[in-house]
Amino acid sequence: MITTSHPGRLHRWLAVACTLLLAAGVGVFVRPPAAAAAYVTINGAGSTWSQNAIDSWRRNVNQFGMTVNFAGTGSSDGRNQFRAGTVDWAASDIPYGIKDGNNLDVPPTQAHPFAYMPVTAGGTTFMYNLKIGNQRVTNLRLSGTNIAKIFTGGIRMWNDAAIAADNPGLRLPAIRIVPVVRSEGSGSTAQFTQWMYATQRSLWNSYCAAAGRNPCTQTSVYPIVPGRGMVAQAGDLGVSGYVAQPQALGAIGYVQYSYAIQANFPVAKMLNNGNYYTEPTAGHVAVSLLKAKINLNKNDPNVYLTQDLSDVYTNTDPRTYPLSGYSYMILPVSLNNPMTTAKGETIADFGKYALCQGQTQVNSLGYSALPINLVQAGFDQLRKIPGAKVGNIAIRSCNNPTFSTDGTNTLARTDPRPPDCDKKGPLQCTTGTGGAKNQNTPNNNNNGAAVRAAVAQVATTAPADLVPARAARRRTRAAAPSHNRAPVTRTPRTAARVAAPTPATSMWSASRFPPRRASAPGSASRSWCWPVRCCSPSPWVRR
Repeated sequence: MITTSHPGRLHRWLAVACTLLLAAGVGVFVRPPAAAAAYVTINGAGSTWSQNAIDSWRRNVNQFGMTVNFAGTGSSDGRNQFRAGTVDWAASDIPYGIKDGNNLDVPPTQAHPFAYMPVTAGGTTFMYNLKIGNQRVTNLRLSGTNIAKIFTGGIRMWNDAAIAADNPGLRLPAIRIVPVVRSEGSGSTAQFTQWMYATQRSLWNSYCAAAGRNPCTQTSVYPIVPGRGMVAQAGDLGVSGYVAQPQALGAIGYVQYSYAIQANFPVAKMLNNGNYYTEPTAGHVAVSLLKAKINLNKNDPNVYLTQDLSDVYTNTDPRTYPLSGYSYMILPVSLNNPMTTAKGETIADFGKYALCQGQTQVNSLGYSALPINLVQAGFDQLRKIPGAKVGNIAIRSCNNPTFSTDGTNTLARTDPRPPDCDKKGPLQCTTGTGGAKNQNTPNNNNNGAAVRAAVAQVATTAPADLVPARAARRRTRAAAPSHNRAPVTRTPRTAARVAAPTPATSMWSASRFPPRRASAPGSASRSWCWPVRCCSPSPWVRR
């Protein structure tokens, strides 16, 4: 046992011990904290869909001497700035080379060679602001067809019969729907319109024609048709901010799930091909993306690791969220201006953090952790950056919630099936969604009793091993003559009878084992060991 009269001395001793263990465990030399001053500032721009995750990581690595700047200007602008050499790296929800109408987003293969690295997974959701009287609606459900009709002007009132069919438990108000779309080039728009192009082709083609777009394809810039009642806002934050305004009743806009969580607002559950209405929880996204086709052609950097989501849209697993997808970091792989080896080292170390420790944090933000195959591929991409010092990475030490010993995706395998009241039919769950999970919406359309009965049946159903014994006791009592039955003494319903018993303190009680305090994001720490698992191999540490 080690004892010391000086707590600070013990803390430093433990830090040195952890460093030595790390060096022995992975066969690399760990630089002392003073070396952190060698990091140089790096600048990035692009996806607001990924921004909440990226900003969290930027704050966390700042304590280790990294200054990572990021401007959430939209995926299109991020790709344009990287092409022009005005940023060191970019983030985008779609790759270069996508044809938008007659325009082709040409990759900067010669001027600024690059590599894609998957960095976030998540869902594009439909955040809304809707009330029935003074009661906020938090359990709205929408089919894919109704979503497409809302965002092409085919449905304009919340009490439309088609929306009522999705929501048997709600009598929605007769107010105008205000669709809120992105005003700038956006990966969210590109992913949303690609889904409409793939699954709601006739509605999207008709809207494109009204907007004067020919040919009709997926697009990064949402076309606005005059008279359709749409509002355009910049960035996911602009869309969520508009929808969340008290005066914006009736508004609905598409944003990454994390923005609805931050705003404490609900999102519409979306009908999937398994006939269930779902939202993009971390587990549902993990299940959905099992069907994503990842391009594995390493000979073509313009497409390597890019995604084909067509099978995600049609997945029949009841847990699927159809608008799930990945977002990417665009990494420099040459020393063309503005790159230097010092910048390359910083970008690579930030990328290591994002792929490893960063993935342990994203589920709570509103994203879904990357699976092990994409984490491994991401580390291989980081090694292409000039100046990168990636080394041999012990990936399984990352504590990623998707990892397992047999190679399966644990997050997807353990994701629960949606409740029966989320299945298409006469019942509708009353529980809230997104950032309003703790705000239920009472049924107001005469099926509340049916929902309560279904829930009560599940809650009171006895385990299978108790049913025979219970039935036997009932048969025995029923067979006995009435004059032989023991009288039943009923205790008066007093306060003492219904009071909840005080649970006994057990060896696992919170009083015996209080929860360990976690470091706040971005808080300073003098320990060079990573605070989550001090003595485990930590791939992000500089070598």
